[in-house]
Amino acid sequence: MYPEYLVAPMRQELVDAGFQELKSVEEVDAAIPAEGTVFVVVNSVCGCAAANARPAAKAAVKNEKHPDKLVTVFAGMEKDAVDKARQYMLPYPPSSPAMALFKDGKLVHMIERHMIEGRPAQMIADNLAAAFDEYC
Repeated sequence: MYPEYLVAPMRQELVDAGFQELKSVEEVDAAIPAEGTVFVVVNSVCGCAAANARPAAKAAVKNEKHPDKLVTVFAGMEKDAVDKARQYMLPYPPSSPAMALFKDGKLVHMIERHMIEGRPAQMIADNLAAAFDEYC
């Protein structure tokens, strides 16, 4: 676990963009299998989250078509909530940062860490926007 003061600005970056933080298993279970579209960001303290994942997520949700619900869990913090979110992302292995789009509780698009590292935020945002256009 990281000190809260360290991750607070990283959390706030997504909250300010309209994401709801999920900090418990119950919150995850209420959000992800819901009807409609849900975009989940597994946030992280790593550099690729700061330089690529969070900026991409913030840019993508400005797309004309966007998910009904925006949620986030923070790797290295609320372990049970993160583990539960990752269960919904199976068969993909645990990854952080990561982004997943669900439609009516079904995983329809996944971006793993290896697809984030070394790629410009705009490229990732464009990938997400295309998925939003298709599923939202």
